[in-house]
Amino acid sequence: MHAIIYHNAQCGTSRNTLALIRHAGIEPQVIDYLRDPPSRERLLELIAGAGLSVREAIRQNGTPYLELGLDDVSLDDEALLEAMLRTPVLINRPFVQTDRGIRLCRPSEVVLDLLPPVTAPFVKEDGEVVVDTRGQRAR
Repeated sequence: MHAIIYHNAQCGTSRNTLALIRHAGIEPQVIDYLRDPPSRERLLELIAGAGLSVREAIRQNGTPYLELGLDDVSLDDEALLEAMLRTPVLINRPFVQTDRGIRLCRPSEVVLDLLPPVTAPFVKEDGEVVVDTRGQRAR
């Protein structure tokens, strides 16, 4: 299975998502989206494929979201997309694409919906159990 992750190594959720993909036996194509942001067309493909609105795909925490006035509900999708393309840190993360679809993997265990069954235990960086010792997804 081929997988692509739009990754930020400084983000715990992104690191956990990448670790889960690798735990499933897949070495994904890792795209540092801050250094190599997606094109407008690709960003729209990721957002639509994940079933999100453009506004839902914007990251607010730790970004210049408020300073740029992006909380203005009158802004249309085009204005929001332009801001995301100009300032890639505004793109929420991590987006993952596999043969099974596209998801914004927040929380990181959302990625399990895109992977073959993971039966070996997996624990996040913070100690939260994602897959238990019986191979069951923790809820």
